[in-house]
Amino acid sequence: MSQNPVTLIRPRRFGDERGWFTESWSRSRFEGLGIALDFVQDNHSMSAQVGTLRGLHFQRPPFAQDKLVRCLRGAIYDVAVDVRKGSPTYGQWVGATLTAAEGLQILVPAGFAHGFMTLEPDSEVAYKTSAPYSAECDGGIRWDDPAIGVNWPLPEGGPVLSAKDKVAPSLAEFDSPFAYDGRPLLPLGEPLVP
Repeated sequence: MSQNPVTLIRPRRFGDERGWFTESWSRSRFEGLGIALDFVQDNHSMSAQVGTLRGLHFQRPPFAQDKLVRCLRGAIYDVAVDVRKGSPTYGQWVGATLTAAEGLQILVPAGFAHGFMTLEPDSEVAYKTSAPYSAECDGGIRWDDPAIGVNWPLPEGGPVLSAKDKVAPSLAEFDSPFAYDGRPLLPLGEPLVP
């Protein structure tokens, strides 16, 4: 698992009249920034409606996941919530807008619940994970828990939610399996460039 905090990353794009090229993941370039990860699975989702909200999700150990998230089409508002027991920022969140046009990525380490909401129709999201999916280790907390207070850019009429996300427990009902490991939850600031 990563020892990095939640981090924004801006891969370089090389463009000409045909369009552009980017390396969205390069082990050696990311290691040069102090981000050492071993990804084992790629996931890809498409959300047809604006306001589709997926989260706040995590996987418990031994299948806890670091995630490297990017928007392939459209735009999303991406959120990470600190759920590490003993963390001075437990229950606090950071968020960023990710668009296909801009190409920003966000690294969400294990110990943080993750979610996103679509800002454009037919938005597609891809993310690499450091552990495979395990239904037994799948978990989540309420997207609208007032104890967390995520400032989602909600559309009129509210979000489109899965049945699972509608009944997720609150932070107060959640017994976190994650321990604080010293990584801070920082304001995201300027993205790193590998």
